[in-house]
Amino acid sequence: MMQFFSWLLPFFLVVGLWADDETLKRAETYMQSNSQSNIFRAYNDYKNLYLQSMVNGDDALKLDALKGIVASGTKLEIDVAKYAAELKTLSAKSSTHYKQPEPKPMKKTKHIEEVQVGTLAKLQTVKWKNNTLLLTFDQPIDANRINYFTLHDKKKKRYLYAFDIKTSMLTSSHNITKKGISKIRIAQFNPETLRFAVENSTSIELSHRVNERTLEITFGTEASRATQKALEATQKSTPLPKTVGGKKIVIDPGHGGTDPGAIGHNGYREKIVVFTISQELIRILKSRGHTVYLTRNDDTFVKLSKRTEFANDKKADIFISIHANAVPNGNAHEVHGIECYFLSPSRSERAKKAAAQENSADMSDMNIYGKDSYLNLLNHHNIVASNKLAIDLQRGMLGALNPKYKDVRDSGVKEGPFWVLVGAQMPSVLVEVGFLSHPKEATRLVDKEYVKTMAKGMADGIERYFVNNQ
Repeated sequence: MMQFFSWLLPFFLVVGLWADDETLKRAETYMQSNSQSNIFRAYNDYKNLYLQSMVNGDDALKLDALKGIVASGTKLEIDVAKYAAELKTLSAKSSTHYKQPEPKPMKKTKHIEEVQVGTLAKLQTVKWKNNTLLLTFDQPIDANRINYFTLHDKKKKRYLYAFDIKTSMLTSSHNITKKGISKIRIAQFNPETLRFAVENSTSIELSHRVNERTLEITFGTEASRATQKALEATQKSTPLPKTVGGKKIVIDPGHGGTDPGAIGHNGYREKIVVFTISQELIRILKSRGHTVYLTRNDDTFVKLSKRTEFANDKKADIFISIHANAVPNGNAHEVHGIECYFLSPSRSERAKKAAAQENSADMSDMNIYGKDSYLNLLNHHNIVASNKLAIDLQRGMLGALNPKYKDVRDSGVKEGPFWVLVGAQMPSVLVEVGFLSHPKEATRLVDKEYVKTMAKGMADGIERYFVNNQ
């Protein structure tokens, strides 16, 4: 396995250098805009470049990234004091600016030739069935490869609903229209991703499900009925698992101490919210016969590397890091939902943004793991197992919350480069329990009954994972 990664490393380096340079140019372009949303995009790009510089040990890139973080953060009125201090220290050492190195010629080997993407699913037909649009492909599609996200531009009164369908391709054009909807488009986003987008001047309800070769997207009031019907079917077909006691579980409440994490509606702090949820989850899991540990037992800061190191020392069966999300005030009333991430190089912008936010607290550990360790840890077995755990956790939380609470959004299971998961020698997942910036969701996240229901759903998901993977 180590030899395999050593053959692939030159390829990753060349692609990575090009990607960093492109991201830097894009961020600089965003900074020239007067739009707050573009400044925020630049801020996230600079944060991602900062993370990449830590992995690669690239001080020149770090210098450019820090300058961008400070400049964009200041415009957005974000506290960037720690980055400004680091920039001052780094600037004193060197004034070198990041330039793209010339990549060395790469010798092709049979091992690199063997790294291929699976067969792409080709879109065959697009047709309406009442208020449901049916996108049918030439082969079964994986629900976990569909990334659904929404955007809202208040100034332009524009709502965008998008589906990125991985490992799929468009073979012909399709003219899609619907009365009352401004635009419906489908296009090849990149060589391996098909993007289906709905644009409208007012908010609309959408739901989707995968039925073998068909992606079914339901519009309007039928969406709510379809979602409820699917939920009821899931609950009937998948009863709660039998108790599987005796497992060793490490729960990691994110942030802590001097790092408050996200600060949202009414000043709710992420470190407090997730600690309360973690305590309730531990209480339930212990009552079911499991041995459970917390990475922090009070309001103290724990380095990222120490969290997974603790789980490894305990020889835990699984590691779950619990966090809460947030967005700028402009989108606070629009963005909400529960999502689970497993460790992998990020494939979506939303995953990158979430990772940048959660990774920012303690990047001093990156030299410990570094690029080689990171690649070594992304073995196929752990990715697959962590993906399964994330799916069961997401399913458990939604299954518990939806019958009691309206408008609990399923934001899906995604891949993301969360450094708190790097180093875990067991299946590991990061759970984003909701958005503290969303008034309604934030209020729920500090409500005792909501917390108990969510924690019970998490526990059910954990036990379902153990039952299905014995």
